[in-house]
Amino acid sequence: MSTRVPIDKVRNIGISAHIDSGKTTFSERVLFYTKKIHKIEEVKGKSGVGATMDFMDLEREKGITIQSAATYCIWNGYNINLIDTPGHVDFTIEVERSLRVLDGAVLVICAVAGVQSQSITVDRQMRRYNVPRICFINKMDRAGANPFRAIKMMREKLRLNAHFINYPIGAEDKYLGCVDLVNMKAYYFDGDNGEIVREEEIPASLLEECKKSREELVAAVGEFDDVVGIKYIEGKEVSVDELRTAIRKATLTLKFVPVIVGAAYKNKGVQLALDAVNYYLPDPTEAKNYALDQNQKEAKIELLSDFKKPFVGLAFKLDEGRYGQLTYMRVYQGTVGKGDVIFNCNNDKKLKVPRLVHMHADEMNDVDEAQAGDIVALFGVDCASGDTFTDGTIKYTMTSMYIPNAVMSLAIAPKDKQGQNTFSKALNKFTKEDPTFRVHRDEESAQTIISGMGELHLEIYCERIKREFNCEVIVGKPQVAFREAITQRADFNYTHKKQTGGAGQFGRVIGYIEPIGDNQKPYEFVDDIFGGSIPREFVPACDKGFQEAIKEGRLIGFPIVGVRVVLTDGAYHAVDSSEIAFKTAAIMGFREAYEKAGAVVLEPIMKLETSAPEEFQGSVMGQINQRRGIIVNSTTNEGFCVAEADVPLNEMFGYSTDLRSATQGKGEFTMEFARYAPVPRNIQEEMVKKHQEKRAKEK
Repeated sequence: MSTRVPIDKVRNIGISAHIDSGKTTFSERVLFYTKKIHKIEEVKGKSGVGATMDFMDLEREKGITIQSAATYCIWNGYNINLIDTPGHVDFTIEVERSLRVLDGAVLVICAVAGVQSQSITVDRQMRRYNVPRICFINKMDRAGANPFRAIKMMREKLRLNAHFINYPIGAEDKYLGCVDLVNMKAYYFDGDNGEIVREEEIPASLLEECKKSREELVAAVGEFDDVVGIKYIEGKEVSVDELRTAIRKATLTLKFVPVIVGAAYKNKGVQLALDAVNYYLPDPTEAKNYALDQNQKEAKIELLSDFKKPFVGLAFKLDEGRYGQLTYMRVYQGTVGKGDVIFNCNNDKKLKVPRLVHMHADEMNDVDEAQAGDIVALFGVDCASGDTFTDGTIKYTMTSMYIPNAVMSLAIAPKDKQGQNTFSKALNKFTKEDPTFRVHRDEESAQTIISGMGELHLEIYCERIKREFNCEVIVGKPQVAFREAITQRADFNYTHKKQTGGAGQFGRVIGYIEPIGDNQKPYEFVDDIFGGSIPREFVPACDKGFQEAIKEGRLIGFPIVGVRVVLTDGAYHAVDSSEIAFKTAAIMGFREAYEKAGAVVLEPIMKLETSAPEEFQGSVMGQINQRRGIIVNSTTNEGFCVAEADVPLNEMFGYSTDLRSATQGKGEFTMEFARYAPVPRNIQEEMVKKHQEKRAKEK
């Protein structure tokens, strides 16, 4: 990216999809056709080299993407910054933080399986950050490939206004290429790696179908563009340029998705997808980005992709390597150069940029300067993920990415005491890199607990500690992140009174607690005090006390969520009242009310999607039912049954082994967090009893 291209010819895109839809294979072809690499490597290649974007040893061994990887390339004069993201829900933060800084995305969908569970999650993430997308229906060469069913699922399951902009020529082993519905030409991909794109007339057998599909496309985008809309109504021919302009307009509104078909593994259709990225996805000036001005009471300011404006950049990903911290940054406004002094608005620190690089997977290419619209990496800059940098003339902060809650924990310790230092270093590195990976110390058991998004997530980190830090670890049994909640309103009226030799302690709190009804929102405090029954300066101490009380529920010792505390009255003593007295009164008052508030234990419910050959349908359903699962939907497709179910996470340990043995190794499943729900009464009673026994032993 050393040759500077005009900003309207820059595209910042991400490749996102469900597991095994072919994202990394697609990225590898993009790099080959844009001449960034000279040889295609497969994700599970026989050479053992693996795909360029999967550069970690673990990624190459397991054939999955764990970390998002950035690169850049040039296609037909356009500069494309590309991020390949993981498909596993356990690494969802990688998708989250990538989409936060990208202007457009390519949603890859499998022509055989269609829309799957993680496709829905990725689509939701794209909507969260208002990212326009094009869709690439991949694996057209596979048995059972049906792009028409896939587009129908996109419309039904994702509620996307999706339309083909190219039409498949054949399918499965007869898949030959595709017809571009915009210019009505057929394209075939010749050469060993599909690098020679051959343009032909449309085969006579497909002409009528293609004309009908083009008319549907014109009708759909005519709603977003007056020129095309009027021509469609009047029955006039729409030119190639007019149609392209209309598709672009429609895509940028987020209310239309152009769909391309292809087979990345068989080197077909990727070049047309790259053309679509250039034609239809936004440049940095067309994406709306905002910051909050700290000097103007957090007023919302629109950032402009202008080189002359003051510099604003967002650190969206950290990577602790052998040579120090690598900070990935998106430049939203202005320019930053090597040797410049920049200002971290989150911790008010000034720092100098020692080195500026463009990343190509794990390779670094030095640059002297980065401008608005660029994605670069800084070396030797100490910051946290989500920090905003400016040139110091302004103080802006950008909203950070959404970080989901951890659902699973493990106790972990180094095998020998000598490894303690290295072990701490490893945990420190990973918590900095990954906001969904959390570490805390359990004071009661004196254990180090790591928490994350699932079994695979934590397993990968345990493996990385072993490999990258040469530190063997002992791993405890996984533990589910339960929560406690209340089901009804309960009052409290508590007086904390303590008299010692000197000044005593006095504080009285009166009020009630009630469920909020939203378990994602842990706590809300309402100050309803009138007439100064508790002086203003002691109200924050009450709030602190209530927050302390919800950290550990009385049933099984897990945090309490979804509770609103309303403080209505109280009393104080002119001499004996203090912050500590009111804080203690609040803790005890909350506990008093909690006893009467119908407390329940909540468990994480996972959205499970299992697919297996039809002959194993009975055993698959049976296994889900045994695990307290509720089957929501069941479909059969091309000899495979797909079961969607809601299952408690606590019942899912060892499921992969059981599923493999029940389906002769042919069953697959994906799982993601859906919501918290109350545990059945009999199981709750058992959990409470165990917790009480454990507490009694410790005492």
